[in-house]
Amino acid sequence: MRQAKILYKGEVTGVLVQHDDGSFTFRYGDLWMADSGKPSISLTLPKNVQEHNSANLFPFFFNMLPEGSNKQVVCRQMRIDGNDYFGLLLATARYDTIGAVTVMKIEASV
Repeated sequence: MRQAKILYKGEVTGVLVQHDDGSFTFRYGDLWMADSGKPSISLTLPKNVQEHNSANLFPFFFNMLPEGSNKQVVCRQMRIDGNDYFGLLLATARYDTIGAVTVMKIEASV
């Protein structure tokens, strides 16, 4: 299982989890849900539901990934399998994204 904090304009909105079976869960945090002034991070991940589940990486996050030659360069330099979308997301969406959402890896505790 791998996890990442999802931030909106620097504030933690929730957690994205890739389960061992390859499925994904995005869960808004309790504080984000309780504040009616805080927006959904995407129209496809509305705040009217706290937890969203998917067999594949959610399209919102998939669309944050590099494509084409940029993807090839990142995968080669970072030694990431081109089909490891979650790993690619963790490597590329931490600091510089097109929108207000960034992704920070949560290190596994021992």
